[in-house]
Amino acid sequence: MPSLFPDRGVVWGDEEDLSGLASEEVTFGRSWRFDYDAGDFVLTPSGKVAVADAHEAWVQWCIKAVKTPRYRHVIYSRNYGSELEDLIGQGDRRGVMESEIARMVSETLLADPRTESVDQFTFNWNLEQCMFSCRVGSVQEEMFILESEVI
Repeated sequence: MPSLFPDRGVVWGDEEDLSGLASEEVTFGRSWRFDYDAGDFVLTPSGKVAVADAHEAWVQWCIKAVKTPRYRHVIYSRNYGSELEDLIGQGDRRGVMESEIARMVSETLLADPRTESVDQFTFNWNLEQCMFSCRVGSVQEEMFILESEVI
């Protein structure tokens, strides 16, 4: 007797049909260009928001993910953002702080399937402020240097 509830090839209401997606395929999309120093979108001479290509959109995602505090904004998933603010005022030794910064930044950036590697961290201390940089590589073998700070 055939079953009333088929168990193959059926996608129920809130499920996604992932059968057509390749497991190795990572897509890079476009985005709007953002100026983090000015805190606003970049405009073209005609007044429209400038478009960022696929690589630039990924770079902007990385910068924003490191600058955004994790768990603070409901709009973002729990996998988005960094926990660098938790390090402020802990008073740990610099070696411990540098290790934690490297771990947190790596975890933040590797959450995106477009990011393949995060390495070559350098740290520059000015009293309690730590400025750091690292090399970030994509699955398309493109690299850039990310610079940020923990105050």
